[in-house]
Amino acid sequence: MEEKTTFEALGQAASGLNIEDDATADRKILIAVDFGTTFSGVAWAQTRRPDVQSVIIQWPDSTNGGLEGVSSDKVPTELRYEQGQVKWGFQVDDYGLRHQWFKLDLDPTQSRGISDLSRQFPDQHALPPGYSASSEKLCTDYLGALRAHTEEVLKFKLPASIIKSTPIEYIITVPAVWSDSAQAKTRLCAAAAGMGKNMQIISEPEAAAIYALHAMDPHSIQVGDTFVLCDAGGGTVDLISYTVTELKPILKVTEAAMGTGRLCGSTFLNRIFQKSLVDKLSLNEEWDEEVVEDAMKRFDLVTKKAFRGGPSEEFVIPVPGLADNPSQGVRRGKFKMNGTQVKAIFDPVVDEVVALVRGQIAATQKKVKAVLLVGGFGQNAYLRETVRAAIDPAIEVMQPPNGWTAVVRGALMKGLSQLEPDTERVKVASRSARKHYGTEIMSKYDSSKHAKATSWWDDYDGEFKVCDMSWFITKGSPVTEDHAFIRKYHKVWKVSEGPRQIVAQDILMFADPEEKGAPIYKDDGEVKHLARLTADLSCIPVRELVQKLGKDGKMYYVIYYEIEMTYYSAQTKYCLVYKQVKYDSVTAEYV
Repeated sequence: MEEKTTFEALGQAASGLNIEDDATADRKILIAVDFGTTFSGVAWAQTRRPDVQSVIIQWPDSTNGGLEGVSSDKVPTELRYEQGQVKWGFQVDDYGLRHQWFKLDLDPTQSRGISDLSRQFPDQHALPPGYSASSEKLCTDYLGALRAHTEEVLKFKLPASIIKSTPIEYIITVPAVWSDSAQAKTRLCAAAAGMGKNMQIISEPEAAAIYALHAMDPHSIQVGDTFVLCDAGGGTVDLISYTVTELKPILKVTEAAMGTGRLCGSTFLNRIFQKSLVDKLSLNEEWDEEVVEDAMKRFDLVTKKAFRGGPSEEFVIPVPGLADNPSQGVRRGKFKMNGTQVKAIFDPVVDEVVALVRGQIAATQKKVKAVLLVGGFGQNAYLRETVRAAIDPAIEVMQPPNGWTAVVRGALMKGLSQLEPDTERVKVASRSARKHYGTEIMSKYDSSKHAKATSWWDDYDGEFKVCDMSWFITKGSPVTEDHAFIRKYHKVWKVSEGPRQIVAQDILMFADPEEKGAPIYKDDGEVKHLARLTADLSCIPVRELVQKLGKDGKMYYVIYYEIEMTYYSAQTKYCLVYKQVKYDSVTAEYV
């Protein structure tokens, strides 16, 4: 069915980035970047050897500017500017102020950007957002340092001839609920950091799910199984669910419920511990910044990872320089904590994660087989056991191998499959749309649903018309990836007005936070402009334009065109097509 749209004056084009097809290359080096809130990771592979996938584990530290200062699967997402130089990652020592969490400032519209935990327990060393540098500059500088280090590492892993002759393509991960603006900012920051303009964008929870499902025993998976994936990191916790639809030739899954997320990662354990330590010991005369840093380091590296939830567990925290004080538990420069005290630090954070998991299970409206915990916090034993105790005993709680690096490993797998389809092992066949998406069209007036005041007489069709919304995607509906689907439209105007040189089409969206359904008119509710597509038809001879006789006996130009929509992991591509020629394309947000 064709839809007749209004023809409006052209405004500025919507924010969206044009995607150009990459030139095909015989060989490529793919570099996946998990740009995380608190930690970031990098993995790479060559398209000629897709089976050899490596995670970078060498990072410079504050004393060594080389490649081998610190060995870790990830590097802190932190910056400090010192005397005109950028210190990043492990180069930012434990003393003094630093820029943290700047990734989240790319999308201030996300409600999950603020949580009760972040209000109650702010980081004492984190500079406020926008202090001395914008979030875009911070992200660009950080990604630039990460890229430079990664490419330096590759020089020691591959022959110089390969490095010089092989194109490098980057893949960067983003939260599944990132807004259109935040996605555009992320892409621009990565491009400004030297990662190229044709990078792939992949959603974080989908990347984690691809790796986690691939790592499972294939004999334990059956068609119809539903899995909830919980990516619990340092800053954010993201959840998404999938149902298995096919096992062979590759594992195919469909999204079972819309993803959710919140700021309740493991960094809040550090903040709560720091507050409790300050409240308890800061009145000691010997108390200073060094005491805090030594105690925080032990809690972060040992206590947080070892705690299993037992009240009789005991942990020793160094507090060098403090005088013995039996009432405070300080003896010989050490402070002892029992399991009950540590549990009081964990529970405010763990309770929020458990609520998210239970909410996601309920949202699937299906029998869930297992909850898969990935991310750094997802490897914690107390979190695992608390989740297990809070949900149906029939649901397994599993921690797949390499959980901390699941996102970057999955992103690399996904990126390789885009270039080398034969390497694909897990495919997300469809997702649940997170919003309503559509266009404004001219429809025949219907007294049962349209207000009479909104109608007018259309001379061409000889009937009353209204401008209302045509929603081609409704919130919660399944959306298939990598498969273009087409909607047909046409515009009409009088021949006496002369030929139009421009055809334009606006793509609109509606978040529907209260789940009331999509509105009839674009002026109802919070319908927002997402993207504009245009076609310059000035080069087409007037004699080739279709003319038709209207009901009023006058001649009209009629332009028939199509909007082609293709959905990918973390973005959507819209294209305006006229007479099989693609005139304009816009990349917009993940649906």
